[in-house]
Amino acid sequence: MKKSELRLLVAQYREIKNKLKKLPNKKLKEKLGEIEHRYFHETGRVLESEIKEIK
Repeated sequence: MKKSELRLLVAQYREIKNKLKKLPNKKLKEKLGEIEHRYFHETGRVLESEIKEIK
């Protein structure tokens, strides 16, 4: 997976995370789980910890 694709995953993750704060939704939680799994599968790192390091 290219860096640009990984950045896209991170952007999608952040967007969905913001939507969940406003409106809890089961489908959005499932989508977050899929993104986290895909990121971990591709990089071997946990997405949540990566985002905290960036901030």
